[in-house]
Amino acid sequence: MSQKGQEPDALPLAERLRERIRREGAISFRDWMAAALYDEREGYYLRPDLKRWGRAGDYRTSPERSRLFAATFARYFARLHEELGSPREWTIFEAGAGGGHFAHGVLQTLKRDYPQTFQATSYVIDEVSVDARERTRLLLEEFAARVSFVPPGENGTPAGEGIVFANELFDAFPVHRVTMRDGVLRELFVGLDDESGFAWAERDPSNPELAEYLGRAGVELFEGQIAEINLEVGKWLERAFSLFERGYLVIVDYGAGAADLYGAPHRRAGTLRAFHRHRLTDEVLAHPGEQDLTTTIDWSNVERVCAELGFRAVAFERQDKFLLEAGLLEQLERMAQEAGNETEALILRSSVRELILPGGMSESFQVLVQSKGRG
Repeated sequence: MSQKGQEPDALPLAERLRERIRREGAISFRDWMAAALYDEREGYYLRPDLKRWGRAGDYRTSPERSRLFAATFARYFARLHEELGSPREWTIFEAGAGGGHFAHGVLQTLKRDYPQTFQATSYVIDEVSVDARERTRLLLEEFAARVSFVPPGENGTPAGEGIVFANELFDAFPVHRVTMRDGVLRELFVGLDDESGFAWAERDPSNPELAEYLGRAGVELFEGQIAEINLEVGKWLERAFSLFERGYLVIVDYGAGAADLYGAPHRRAGTLRAFHRHRLTDEVLAHPGEQDLTTTIDWSNVERVCAELGFRAVAFERQDKFLLEAGLLEQLERMAQEAGNETEALILRSSVRELILPGGMSESFQVLVQSKGRG
């Protein structure tokens, strides 16, 4: 029995993490972050009692800010379907679908504006949260015949042709944190202070791949510099490559090239941050399971792994530029004309500001498109 006579599994997540540290010693931040975000009972992304999306939640992604985001990508997907030769059957595989807003917008737009692509489409959703899957299932009820869900822990059935899509997925993968101390690479673990609060502790690296990662990237950390290393991205890309014989990989996220990510003076303390009710907080070790944790992704690593796997680069653009080139303004006019009333049209026109105007969120996001089996 543990504290106050409770069974270990019945304890709150923070206390279970403390018990583990007392038992095993300090644990890697990667393991601590994985528990904070993905613990089966109390992980931030798996908890049914937290409102993560929207104005009342901790963050709002682009699909929630504007219906034009998903509609413009649907327009782009229809073009990719045509470039594949308009196959009679193809799959859109979305990883990390959240509450299903993007999927709903894509399917709605394809059905209305691109019926040939819609008729060919099977939409597969991979989402770890049971609560989010149920919300998505309800939201997509009208498209139930075309939508399926990957069972938890499985990879999904490979398809002939299609798209793998992910929006703000990589930034939520658990990361290792490292630092340079007296010219030696060290890893930041999580231990306990004298008052049983979570505290940083330096240890030898838990995985030799950490030094190898920096070596491949050509990165030499400065003394005392802190950096995050995301080893999960490579594993996920390997899986994505196996999902189709021919098709496209489309990734939307916020990141930087390795030179900027690890070399910029303002990133010498790393990019790890926590969000709670749209507010940024530096207390990343506080309240595990109650706040979002995120890091800036290394696009250089993503592109390198894609090339090693056999993907071919198609596009890499800032999100606002990509959306404009994909037909955002044309889609806006189309949807505004079809709006039920002037208020709905005004909301659409207003929502486009955050997607393309200077200072909007799109300036911080990038879109990567890679192809497989094309030419």
